[in-house]
Amino acid sequence: MRRTILVLATSLAAAAVLIITGHAAQSTATPQQQPPAVSLTITGEPGALPRYAVPDFIALSSDAETVEAAKTIGQALWDDLNFEREFDMIPRDTYASIPAARSLASLPFDRWRELGADGLVVGTVERQGDSLRVEVRLFGVKAQQSAFGREYVAPASNSRLFAHTIADEIFQTQLALRGVARTKIAFVSDRDGERLTGTVETRTVKEIYICDYDGANQRRVTVNRSLNINPTWSPDGRSLAYTSYRRGAPDIFISMIYQGTIENPLHSKGEENFLPVWSPDGTKIAFQSNRDGNPEVYVMNRDGSGIRRLTNHPASDGTPTWSPSGTQVAFTSDRSGSPQIYVVGADGLSLRQITRESYCDRPTWSPAPYNEIAYSARTGPGFDIKVLDLATGERRQLTFGEGSNESPAYAANGRHIAFSSTRAGKRHLYTIERTGKDLRQLTKAGNNQTPDWSK
Repeated sequence: MRRTILVLATSLAAAAVLIITGHAAQSTATPQQQPPAVSLTITGEPGALPRYAVPDFIALSSDAETVEAAKTIGQALWDDLNFEREFDMIPRDTYASIPAARSLASLPFDRWRELGADGLVVGTVERQGDSLRVEVRLFGVKAQQSAFGREYVAPASNSRLFAHTIADEIFQTQLALRGVARTKIAFVSDRDGERLTGTVETRTVKEIYICDYDGANQRRVTVNRSLNINPTWSPDGRSLAYTSYRRGAPDIFISMIYQGTIENPLHSKGEENFLPVWSPDGTKIAFQSNRDGNPEVYVMNRDGSGIRRLTNHPASDGTPTWSPSGTQVAFTSDRSGSPQIYVVGADGLSLRQITRESYCDRPTWSPAPYNEIAYSARTGPGFDIKVLDLATGERRQLTFGEGSNESPAYAANGRHIAFSSTRAGKRHLYTIERTGKDLRQLTKAGNNQTPDWSK
């Protein structure tokens, strides 16, 4: 039995301690014995994905909050496992004919096998003061053997956190796949309808928000009633760098969102600094600035020291994005006429142009193992999301003229892209697989734009 302690944020002001204990594959007949060092990978029929069932968790405490948490965890976990499309998820409305288990020791495996389940994810939820204790097992239905088991203890305030953690660990143990259920998306929104103060013209406030990967738990980060735009996550997922007009000229700010502190590394004295983006190791930030006249791309240390100019051209250069290795930066420039995407070494050398279309902007480099850059390209009156494979030069288009689609941002595993679109009227956030499938809408209120997906 191994035991670890993870710290996972459950609010903007505090972090919850999620205590995890677990074991590898274990026979249900000998739950008290030392678990054997055996792993079980659940498979489906030849050529088919394994079929998974996730019923509501079993509430061991009768209070209403625990009962509701048991239902929430079951549904959220089903959704999380379904998101990566690696399992054939059996619809939950087909479970009604199967008797609900009262414990993990009384599972009707024969009935689940009749339903066609290869894998069964079941768990219990028990109240412990202000916390919940959750025990989960993934069983191979045919062998009636546990392939995965964990116990978790965390505050009861965010029951979805249990589901997200379980999903990511199942993906890791079963497929060696990094899940994104615990990741966050930062974005800009005007949903609160507030107006800027101290201005002659009436302008709407834009603030930074964050949400879960699936759009749940949308929460406001900035509260300065100004223009706050272009958020970008630090590699450790605990800080957001963004552009703010809170002191007049646009400048770069860093919010440590779980500590409630803010830094202003450049302390602008009139120059305009935009579009910060973290290096993969979190030690540097690339950004756009007019400090030397024309908009150019610069790199600085996280604390604002060591500023150096990366591009040098009379045209406008901006919207930088780092390669996964940190050795290259892609950016947008109109030096060839219309805006196009260029790549330059982090040392300022080896500049090359990689797009030659009517208008390209907002490049975003994919995480490894993919070697791609997603970007917005003008395809008519609006923009669409395209992806360029840097190894082959192949381009593929993910959206096709429904509204204007802009500002792509990769998920941490590179399998999904978030972007903004006007296809529903107002500008909202969507996610889509890198293959162009499984479009999902995340936001419904106000106008929302420039998403960034945490690592």
